[in-house]
Amino acid sequence: MSRGQFDNLLSIVGPSITKMITNYRESIGPAERLSICLRFLATGDSYRTIAFSYRVGFSTVVGIVKEVCEAIWSCLVGEYMPFPEMEEWKAIAEDFQKLWNFPNCVRAIDGKHVTIQAPANSGSQFHNYKGSFSIVLLAVVDARYRFRMIDVGAYGKSSGGDEAFPLQKNMMRPFPGHNLSPEQRVFNYRLSRARRMVECAFGILASQWQLYRRVLGVSPEVAEVVVKATCILHNFIRWHSADEEDLSSTALCTEPSAGMQGITQVGSNNASREALAVREKFATYFSSSAGEVSWQHVAVS
Repeated sequence: MSRGQFDNLLSIVGPSITKMITNYRESIGPAERLSICLRFLATGDSYRTIAFSYRVGFSTVVGIVKEVCEAIWSCLVGEYMPFPEMEEWKAIAEDFQKLWNFPNCVRAIDGKHVTIQAPANSGSQFHNYKGSFSIVLLAVVDARYRFRMIDVGAYGKSSGGDEAFPLQKNMMRPFPGHNLSPEQRVFNYRLSRARRMVECAFGILASQWQLYRRVLGVSPEVAEVVVKATCILHNFIRWHSADEEDLSSTALCTEPSAGMQGITQVGSNNASREALAVREKFATYFSSSAGEVSWQHVAVS
């Protein structure tokens, strides 16, 4: 985050995080409160380390992180993650077609387990399939790596994701198996180009906010507001960056992150005839003269 972006963010959230000065104490100013919170998000440093660095109390840092994350989300969500109107959905579809050669696509969807410390008296609710404790982040991403909708806080025992979602008329999945026809391989390749938007968005998120490199040492309630804050800050930075990452780059798509884990299958994978027919139509179109791209056969060979 640049200094200009910090100042812009402070002008938006500052009024919501300013505390009154009293005769008994001098409050921490909004700029320092925002700085403390961003330090926690960007570095993943412990509360105690940050408290020592800023010469403030441990409990003060705990309160600041939660309060500022809540303010960041509430102040930014209306502008930087609004639910798209019809014209914006059309613009997103145009981006998927122009940038990733997949027509009639308005979103890429996937989820991650965000690992947290074991909550007290939670039983198996937050215990996920990999044996750790987590909350689930489910995200809908556009063709420019921006989060359009998120859902945060489901128990770790719940899951969702790429093959986690069954094939539907309005949700495509790749053809399964290894002995695929040329048309099926081309379809899977073209679908992967569109689907990687959500993988890259998670990669960029983990790269920008280092707290995802480790287990979050916070309660599930605080973890939820922290994740929401990082997602909306991700959008804020992308909207205000003149030199966004090269959209064609895949360098961040597989960014390793100890604090994020993939999800497992959810729901039935028994597709309807209509859904199978839609996928077949896409596969046929992508291998036709009207729908093919020049490099696709080289990519799947």
